[in-house]
Amino acid sequence: MIFHSFTEEKLRTFTESVFLTMGCNLADAHLAADVLLKSDLRGIDSHGVARLTGYVRLWEKKRINTQPQIKIVHETATTATVDGDGGLGLVVAPFAMKLAMEKAAIYGSGWVAVKNSNHFGIAGYHALMAVEKDMIGISMTNASPLVAPTYSSERLLGTNPMCYAFPAGKYPPVIVDMATAAAANGKLEIAQRANQPIPEGWAQDKNGHATTDPNELKLGGSLLPLGSDKDHGSHKGYGLGATVDILSAVLSGANYGPWVPPFVAFLEPPTDPVGEGIGHFFGAMRVDGFRPTEDFKNHLDNWIERFKSSGTIDPDKKVIIPGEPEYAFEKERKKNGIPLVDAVVNDLNALAEKLKIEKLLMNPA
Repeated sequence: MIFHSFTEEKLRTFTESVFLTMGCNLADAHLAADVLLKSDLRGIDSHGVARLTGYVRLWEKKRINTQPQIKIVHETATTATVDGDGGLGLVVAPFAMKLAMEKAAIYGSGWVAVKNSNHFGIAGYHALMAVEKDMIGISMTNASPLVAPTYSSERLLGTNPMCYAFPAGKYPPVIVDMATAAAANGKLEIAQRANQPIPEGWAQDKNGHATTDPNELKLGGSLLPLGSDKDHGSHKGYGLGATVDILSAVLSGANYGPWVPPFVAFLEPPTDPVGEGIGHFFGAMRVDGFRPTEDFKNHLDNWIERFKSSGTIDPDKKVIIPGEPEYAFEKERKKNGIPLVDAVVNDLNALAEKLKIEKLLMNPA
């Protein structure tokens, strides 16, 4: 597999140009690019600039509103429901998290549900916004149905990621950012581009049999919940995915379960929607609403140190703190550039040609 490395600045300029061409204002284009670049910097390649062509296709199908009038449609002192007006989730989600943080700053915690939105990038971006203000951040979203509940042959849930982010003291924040499926769909897309099999336990074919074919979803198969099968705890992954779906959509008025519109533009949304768009859910909690912030940070540092010093079953391995690999990726990629595989670069250059903007390969890192 051939990689090309690009500077963060080069990819940011390119990405902003795409969103501006789609009709976003400058502030929204900058924000949307920032969300995508955060994913690439943190090593979550499936949710970064590789997704740009998907957003453009949805915009071309008039399924993304690049000039949304985002508004609060229901509110109490500590809660709110936001209507994203069909906007980019990359823009709607930060609006909602900021609102949750504003409520938390006054009342100790804030909770915001979102309807009528689209794909919001990585959950970690939004939860990290709260960490920067010494708050605990919670971020989750439902997604188009690709996951079969335990014992089911039907795709009824999305990969439905959730993220919890905790501010530490001298260490990077602890960030639990994960799909509630055995694997995120983006990992299948990476395997497809690399023409490599996927691990057994990630997916099943349309008859419910285990498969290692990354293209199986196109043939009627489905992803499996976290845990893979009942004997390995798939009912727990199913329960987590259901929780995200209910908080993100049943609570907000978005579509849920099999009614969530697909991210891919070649599939049409269900003709019998039960809500509006896709849904998100955000929470922000002030640490000092529970104990002095420095006390919490000192003890989280102690927690990190104790877990890092754990005895291991393999002398060459160490316990990894949630969020640690992504922090290392971000540090390295800010310095040495962001690698993109040939297939992604080709897609982006074809996109540039179509949108009549500067191609990506002009100034590699």
